[in-house]
Amino acid sequence: MLITKLGATIHAHQLVTRGDTLVVGVSGGPDSLTLLHALKILAPELELKLHVAHLNHQLRGDESDADEQFVVWLAREWSLPVANARWDVRGYAEENGLSIEEAARNLRYHFLLGVAHQVNANAIAVAHNADDQVETILLHFLRGAGLSGLRGMAYKTRLQTTDHRPQDKTESSSVVRPPSSVDLVRPLLDITRAEIEIYCVENNLQPREDETNFDTTILRNRLRHNVIPYLETINPNLSVVVRHSALSIADDYDYIHQNVLGIFDRMARALDGDALSNPGGFVFDRKWFRALPVNLQRGVLREAVSRLRRLKNIGYQHIENARQVAAEKDAGAEATLPQGLLLVVGYDDFTIGEHLEIPDVPLLLHGQEIVLKVGDEVMLEESDWGVRVSGERGQGTGKWSAEFDAEKIAGKLSLRTRRAGERFAPRGMGGKHKSLHEFMIDEKIPRHLREFIPILADEEKVLWVVAYRESGTASVTDETQNIIRVEFFKNIE
Repeated sequence: MLITKLGATIHAHQLVTRGDTLVVGVSGGPDSLTLLHALKILAPELELKLHVAHLNHQLRGDESDADEQFVVWLAREWSLPVANARWDVRGYAEENGLSIEEAARNLRYHFLLGVAHQVNANAIAVAHNADDQVETILLHFLRGAGLSGLRGMAYKTRLQTTDHRPQDKTESSSVVRPPSSVDLVRPLLDITRAEIEIYCVENNLQPREDETNFDTTILRNRLRHNVIPYLETINPNLSVVVRHSALSIADDYDYIHQNVLGIFDRMARALDGDALSNPGGFVFDRKWFRALPVNLQRGVLREAVSRLRRLKNIGYQHIENARQVAAEKDAGAEATLPQGLLLVVGYDDFTIGEHLEIPDVPLLLHGQEIVLKVGDEVMLEESDWGVRVSGERGQGTGKWSAEFDAEKIAGKLSLRTRRAGERFAPRGMGGKHKSLHEFMIDEKIPRHLREFIPILADEEKVLWVVAYRESGTASVTDETQNIIRVEFFKNIE
């Protein structure tokens, strides 16, 4: 029985304490409706005080409004207090450069924190179920997560506010100053979607349905409707296997993370004598760092970035590149880290923390070489930028586009980073050559970006330091018969 299973999960993971005030996030769908109904049954035994919270994301017009009206009506029918609000998720996403999914998540949790603050709640309950857990783990795996991502969602975690806070537009409450953090609990993580559907039928619950859950252009939905059913033809116990693996990984992660925290607190020194809890940066002894196993080296760097920028998902390549620089490179070497952080190597130590403005330009972060042919359209790795190649003239050239005489290009055309000692003949210098190193200094390209600036080249020469200067060796003239146009673009979806 679902109620018994839910109660066992709450007890095993100590999700609530007798007498707690609990905010329950309710969208109106089957999962959250089941959670609210089951908690209402358990509330007298556990002496819980329940508060319903619903955020209208305003993404589906009348359907979103109908969801809100349904949840408010239901809460009143069940004699439960309710807080509801309407926030412009799409506008917030555009203003802050976020995907709709990420913006909705940020605003939803910000709203729930506000309600928790208003009612002095001990925790917030959300309705993620066992199938959601499997989807989340597979999504993290496909995106290249480490142990932190592969452990999936925790039964109980600490929810913190985001840096970008929306203006409050709450209708029935004034949610203005959410607390910095509160417990977030997931009581349904051991309960499958099939069990939830059966529970709804047995208890005559009539949840709202969100049609976007069937839109397979969304990756999570493709996993849910296409990929996971196929994998279950190979292993019908896929869900159980993935969830058990996640529990084992979570235990491994917790053990490693505890070691990382102990090492970090012994190794790290705050810049300018600031406290480790709120520093402007960190300094680490290289001898100590080199003596650590590789997994703990990565852990220390992740911890530094996490404390400085409060990031949850930090890409493997960023951390691994920084680890290699810190452990192996000579004094003066640098490595870029997320959100303007920089690792700089000294003689006996290295520092993380110098804030840099990272311009919104195409960068080759991993030193890869991309061979380009006419007709290609390629997205750069870990970037919103892409490059396309055509054989036709465009509407002029500029910072992000260039045109070349195809007959003057030797062999394959490629996009790559600079090479040691490389020279080129910038247009406008009468054929004189200049080293790329000197050119980048003269152009005042920041040192930490020089290794990542895209260079367009053929097999013999540099054709274009992207966004800065073309070479004059393959310029288009009146005699040019065949054009190759290279153009960078930004994906704004």
